[in-house]
Amino acid sequence: MTFQLRIYLSFALMGLTLTEPEHPNQVVLLDTTAVLGELGWMTYPVNGWDAITEMDEQNRPIHTFQVCHVMEPNQNNWLRSSWIARQEAQRIYVELRFTLRDCNSIPWVSGTCKETFNLHYLETDEPHSHFRTSDYAKIDTIAADESFTQTDVGERVLRLNTEVRELGPVRTKGFYLAFQDVGACIALLSVRVYYKKCPSTLRNLAAFPDTVPRVHSSALVEVRGACVLNAEERDTPRLYCSADGDWLVPLGRCVCSVGYEETDGLCLACKVGFYKAFAGNIKCSKCPPHSLSHSEASALCHCEKGYYRAGKDPPSTACTRPPSPPRNVVYIMNETALFLQWAPPSDTGGRKDLTYNVMCQRCSVEGQSCQPCDSDVRFVPPPVGLTRTSVAVQDLVANANYTFQIEAVNGVSGMGRAVRQMANITVSTAQAGPSLVAAVKKDWVTQSTIALSWQEAEQPHPAILDYEIKYYEKEQEQLSYSSTRTKVPSTIVMGLKPSTAYVFHIRARTATGYSSYSSKFEFTTGDDDSEEASDQGQVLVIVTAAVGGFSLLVILTLFLLITGRCQWYIKSKMKPQDKRRTQYQNGHVPFPGIKTYVDPDTYEDPTQAIHDFAKEIDPSRIRIERVIGAGEFGEVCSGRLRTPGKKEIPVAIKTLKGGYTERQRRDFLREASIMGQFDNPNIIRLEGVVTKSRPVMIVVEYMENGSLDSFLRKHDGHFTIIQLVGMLRGIASGMMYLSDIGYVHRDLAARNILVDDNLVCKVSDFGLSRVLEDDPEASYTTTGGKIPIRWTAPEAIQYRKFSSASDVWSYGIVMWEVMSYGERPYWEMSNQDVILSIEEGYRLPAPMGCPVALHQLMVHCWQKERSRRPRFHDILTFLDKLIRNPSSLLTLVEDVHSLPESPEELPDYPLFISIGDWLDSIKMSQYKSNFLAAGFTTIDSISSMSIDDIRRIGVSLIGHQRRIVSSIQTLRLQLLHIQQSGFHIGVNCSYNCGKPAAKTRVTDI
Repeated sequence: MTFQLRIYLSFALMGLTLTEPEHPNQVVLLDTTAVLGELGWMTYPVNGWDAITEMDEQNRPIHTFQVCHVMEPNQNNWLRSSWIARQEAQRIYVELRFTLRDCNSIPWVSGTCKETFNLHYLETDEPHSHFRTSDYAKIDTIAADESFTQTDVGERVLRLNTEVRELGPVRTKGFYLAFQDVGACIALLSVRVYYKKCPSTLRNLAAFPDTVPRVHSSALVEVRGACVLNAEERDTPRLYCSADGDWLVPLGRCVCSVGYEETDGLCLACKVGFYKAFAGNIKCSKCPPHSLSHSEASALCHCEKGYYRAGKDPPSTACTRPPSPPRNVVYIMNETALFLQWAPPSDTGGRKDLTYNVMCQRCSVEGQSCQPCDSDVRFVPPPVGLTRTSVAVQDLVANANYTFQIEAVNGVSGMGRAVRQMANITVSTAQAGPSLVAAVKKDWVTQSTIALSWQEAEQPHPAILDYEIKYYEKEQEQLSYSSTRTKVPSTIVMGLKPSTAYVFHIRARTATGYSSYSSKFEFTTGDDDSEEASDQGQVLVIVTAAVGGFSLLVILTLFLLITGRCQWYIKSKMKPQDKRRTQYQNGHVPFPGIKTYVDPDTYEDPTQAIHDFAKEIDPSRIRIERVIGAGEFGEVCSGRLRTPGKKEIPVAIKTLKGGYTERQRRDFLREASIMGQFDNPNIIRLEGVVTKSRPVMIVVEYMENGSLDSFLRKHDGHFTIIQLVGMLRGIASGMMYLSDIGYVHRDLAARNILVDDNLVCKVSDFGLSRVLEDDPEASYTTTGGKIPIRWTAPEAIQYRKFSSASDVWSYGIVMWEVMSYGERPYWEMSNQDVILSIEEGYRLPAPMGCPVALHQLMVHCWQKERSRRPRFHDILTFLDKLIRNPSSLLTLVEDVHSLPESPEELPDYPLFISIGDWLDSIKMSQYKSNFLAAGFTTIDSISSMSIDDIRRIGVSLIGHQRRIVSSIQTLRLQLLHIQQSGFHIGVNCSYNCGKPAAKTRVTDI
């Protein structure tokens, strides 16, 4: 290396600080910027890479390696690191920081100058001193995003590149890194080797240890946490460790035990004077009034002396005491009826559950002997548990003294040593006379009427002015009564219940007041009801009903005539989408059996669409069991749904992550308001939504086998052709249903098809879908949004016009995915190349083992003119014919050797320079040595290979065999096209050799 070129590399170190901020989720295995001594790295040959140590501004060494033999041809310079112990790592990350000189800026440089270098590694259990380059496996070729020039040196412009590469899984105890220079001008400034981990953390009062992610980037590691001290599990605490070292999806939780509260992620004891009675993440509470705690971590505050807490009182209730007695008792006497009234006690004891009890004693006129009142004395309302401060006492005996005791009680009355305190009052009934009514008899009775008569008592008395008859149902004696008056000793009591026993009391009123009530007389209705009275009643009811019915009919007729004209006027002014919404809600359909789809976007209030089409589920009926994936708005979990009276069913639950905006919530629930309108066995079924609590959830049926693309890749080659056609039929049936109700999916792909345990395929994921207008030929036009290029029809890509015909194109791609067991459409071609290829007429070739009939259907779905594509009804009919006639599926595409007569009918396929380029393009580069060892060195030589040839050279995996054979069929058609055009392709041909300039197309490989 010349002195001038060394300057070009060394200037990049000036003022350079390589210190990186620490990453808590990274464990560094090697960082050359942190090594104070020698690195001990090996170079081969010795004069290849140069080790240079500079000092930064803080006087710390910066170890760099430089190479710049661009003036000499055939460079192969190796630099090997020291042995690196992998510790717990399975996947290793290598971060390289380097500068690279632009070859065009180096004067007199030879044509061998490169602007890349190679990164290799070797796994070993122990360090060793020997170094064989053939032992090392290549990780990648490293290129610079920015290279510096001679001008940059003069201006002191730093062109620093940072590249990160992955390697793994690493299974040995350690490994070496090696850097291969093949003729570039490079300064390797730092190398940092690390692996990612999810660092130990505290979440929801649970501790989670350091966790190393799994090798596969899509897999999550479930980690169970341990509750912190003085905490207990409420639900098993779990976190999921992602491949990037981030903790995701916290599930379950721990809560602080009784007497402890959460503070800074720990459970600390409640202080003296505070308490906590229940386990949970709530704070300690101050002791309620008239209570206190004497120690830390108290679960309860004890009441002060003279105060109590009732048995049903929660610990948060203040301690209370019994009330004082009622005050100011007064009464109003009316013959043998008494009305008592009092004022509430002056001290209620601090409680609100205050009631009153009234106790009655009957004493002789002299007041010498007293006994409890007999059962004839009635209290209205009953005397125990009164909530109001008054009571009526009836049926008192004449010429007697009564003493009433009124007691105020609350929830703690009678507890401890509390003394009962009562108010007393004594009344006399001496002014009431004896009963003036003798025996009472029943004259006649019907179902609702009783006729009574009685005789006056045989004793001298003033003239009787009238009689009062009091009666009540025998079963309702203590609740209510009725009364009536008459001037003669007889009465007819009407409006009674049939077959019911009634009790009657009668008293007389004279000029001096009322007498006492007679004794009780009991009679029952319904003993002697006449047939004639019953018949007359029935005739009266029938006549009344007839007249009323006729009047109602006239009123309804007038109302319907007026309403009909109003509805006709309203409908004539409605928009098409409003008509569809009304038809859906009223159950009116444009054709039998199918409702019209209503776009939720036509609602002024989007939440109304949810109420119309989705059922609200009580979150207590849902049990989340585990996380199965991540969606656009949050996690996707599996769980169980419990429905009253039905068997518990498995479900999938989409959750809306916290911190969402109202727009995100609306977009999240929009899919549910779409799915809720569908009812088809091949459309994913919506069970309901949770919108009134958090998290917001969409609950759908659970599909055991997940998405169709991953399911097919997992079971590559395990199904018969008939089984695959059955899957395709289910998808077509679901899409025909959507098409019939005027609905466009826009994102039909195998990843959006779900498979249950019976291999039934159901269409899902309606986030991009839109509705068609009334015109069946109309299409939805959107001005923005993401489009899945590989699955989308040309007119939808170019003009953003979507229709059922564009869904048919996507269905053809799904057919190709199914028959190729989940291959990626168009393999590794870029999206831009896919668009250009389709425009030029390229269509996907048939996968290996695909029947001709199915590939013809695919090609028919991929017609450029959308009007020429089949409808889903036609597709379903065609597949049904194939299933009924399995022999039509026996002819495979690879068995057909005839080609179109005209070369113009052949698609335009990409060409490749060499075997290596071709294998790289289909991601099969690991078989390069197999092909070369078997003598296949040119594109011509592989065009005649069969599946047996592929197996013979060492390709054992079925999926790899299928991919290689499918690509060979493509090359075979292309080569024949070239030969028929009079051209030839060989090993030294360029990408576009032998093709006219007008048809030239370069495909990025």
